[in-house]
Amino acid sequence: MSTIRNKVQLIGNVGKEPEIVNLDSGKKLAKFSVATNENYKNGNGERITDTQWHNIIAWGKTAELVEKYVGKGKEVGIEGKLTNRSWDDKDGNKRYITEIVCNELLLLGQK
Repeated sequence: MSTIRNKVQLIGNVGKEPEIVNLDSGKKLAKFSVATNENYKNGNGERITDTQWHNIIAWGKTAELVEKYVGKGKEVGIEGKLTNRSWDDKDGNKRYITEIVCNELLLLGQK
């Protein structure tokens, strides 16, 4: 059971071209967003689509796969863990972000 304590699995579409960062240490980082949709009918019988956006980061070999094969609009499967971090912006305000650190990437709907 310890392997499912912090585990996220998503299938969705990439929102924009991934940002690839080559760090001085030689490591590669990929940042991108994925949209997931949930469809349901409201009380009036109208079909509603609720879209949620997720911030994804990938390191190393996974980042290399993102760089080569992932682009805006592509359907992907993501498995990873949730992380939270904070920083001070240029005005001294504390900012927070929740991200999914991707450790497995599936390319879906590819031809």
